[in-house]
Amino acid sequence: MRAKRSLLGIIGVVVGMLMAVLATGPAQAATASGPRTGNHAQAVAAVSPTISPSTTVSYRTDDQTFTCGAGNLCLEVWDPTVSKWKIFYLYNCNRYYLSNWYGNGYYLNKQTGSVTSYLYDANGNVLRAFSPPQVGDQDWNPVWSVRNC
Repeated sequence: MRAKRSLLGIIGVVVGMLMAVLATGPAQAATASGPRTGNHAQAVAAVSPTISPSTTVSYRTDDQTFTCGAGNLCLEVWDPTVSKWKIFYLYNCNRYYLSNWYGNGYYLNKQTGSVTSYLYDANGNVLRAFSPPQVGDQDWNPVWSVRNC
């Protein structure tokens, strides 16, 4: 009797393991961030960076330049959906909120007068304050909003 129970127990364990293997289906690899190309991080799901309220924008490739007109604070971020730099021209005094801004980029402050611009983190803390004329590199990952006046 004891041997019958052991045999039934072993059969039960084997059947349970087979069912578990068949029920899970084929394994799939997890999607990870792609490699860096030309200092631009590639995102898993490419989404274009945006700003609110909306502003004038333009695009450029690595080998092109752009003009930031007088009175503007120009912000430049990589747009993975088109593989180009996306430039936002902030002219009107406002607090602008950023969405999907990742990686490194640039800012160029060509505003007039003695205005100070601010970059803020998620908690509203000032990350950077600067006055024109100013140009610099910026890691956009911690920046959630910008005030250009």
